[in-house]
Amino acid sequence: MKTMPQTYWQQRLKSLDNRPKDTRTEWEHDYGRVVHSSSFRRLQAKTQIFGVGENDFYRTRLTHSLEVSQIGEGITKNLYRTIKSTKKKEWLPHPVLMRTICLAHDLGHPPFGHGGEVALNRCMLKHGGFEGNGQTLRIITKLEKYSEKHGMNLTRRTILGILKYPATYEDIANKDFYPQKKSKLSSNSVFVAKKFKPPKCYFDDERQVLEWIIKGLNEEEKLNISKFEKRNKKHGKTLYKSLDASIMDLADAIAYGVHDLEDVIALKLIDRCRFESWFEEKNNDKLALDPLLEDHFDGCFETMVNQLYGNTNIRKKAFGLIIGYFINSIKLINSNYNEFDCPLLRYQVEFNSCKEKEVLKVLQKIVSELVINSPQVRQLEFNGQKIVTELFHAFATDPKRLLEPEEYNRLNNSQNKKRVICDFIAGMTDDYAMKRYRQLFIPDDGSIFDRL
Repeated sequence: MKTMPQTYWQQRLKSLDNRPKDTRTEWEHDYGRVVHSSSFRRLQAKTQIFGVGENDFYRTRLTHSLEVSQIGEGITKNLYRTIKSTKKKEWLPHPVLMRTICLAHDLGHPPFGHGGEVALNRCMLKHGGFEGNGQTLRIITKLEKYSEKHGMNLTRRTILGILKYPATYEDIANKDFYPQKKSKLSSNSVFVAKKFKPPKCYFDDERQVLEWIIKGLNEEEKLNISKFEKRNKKHGKTLYKSLDASIMDLADAIAYGVHDLEDVIALKLIDRCRFESWFEEKNNDKLALDPLLEDHFDGCFETMVNQLYGNTNIRKKAFGLIIGYFINSIKLINSNYNEFDCPLLRYQVEFNSCKEKEVLKVLQKIVSELVINSPQVRQLEFNGQKIVTELFHAFATDPKRLLEPEEYNRLNNSQNKKRVICDFIAGMTDDYAMKRYRQLFIPDDGSIFDRL
């Protein structure tokens, strides 16, 4: 059995320039490059669930990433404390590495959340498609300007950890999923969003990146890593990911289920009465919550009495205990031993039992049904997809006049010109996208003195 040494996973496409007295590890170099990147900073003005700027309390895409990072690092450190096998421990990610992977996991998400993602996928159907995770890989390996051709020029292991879905768009997309009539693919910015939902994947243009990452694996492993399950009337679903990606994925799921619920409770979009009546309507879900969590939910819904007497920290403590409940219920498993010799692909993390998984699923369902699928949030999503679609077609129609000089030069040097336009829009913040939309489509808005 051939196992790639740890040094293999620390390699980069291009060696780092040596700096005098720089004693940082490879993982610390990667962390610095993610934190100081422009794409990371832009997350502060990108939608998580609610529109940016309406309130200064709830999560943005940046604060969500920070919290996923804290949870991912917490999972990793807890595994170090609880796993006794030295052989298993040596393949656990360093906490700094895990922090970096989690911070970078949403870099590719466009403005306006999943509404913007669906809109860009529709615009790009004939040009390679669009998906947020695929755009993340493109940012870290091509678009960020730490190196001339390799983006952030991160290590193999960091990139593999960020790559949650290791199959290409062309392979995994179910073409029957999309409307077949040409009228449905026109530039009309009003369309049914669910018909253009993208597959979870990376783009075909980045195929060489994956080939470089897994170059040292045996031929069978190289084939296995991109395998996926075909599904009727849905896109395919990837089967495998690295150990690091499995930790990040679970941390992301916990943050979505718990922290997004905290937001909607704090903003009084869900009160205790609505929360309990939802469970009355969902008899099966009512049985899923563990008694431990039921105790904590008393603190999640602060009363006016709590606030009057200064006990405003009750809710924070309650949600902190819920996060701890999940982190302490995660174990390392040797699940993919038939498909991979490499421990980094063979080991995965999962909950100790189905009980924790069901609890998290219920929390995510509450947020989805009571908030994400509410008319108010759906309307914001619709507005976002309209803005993204119309910007895309404006830039594609007359790029020389409307694109910024730097982006127009990139377009002239690219074979896939629509991809350059897609990169430009995907990198916009919500506010910048709205500003450009107003300048282009609202005649009495904007000035020649406005900077683009």
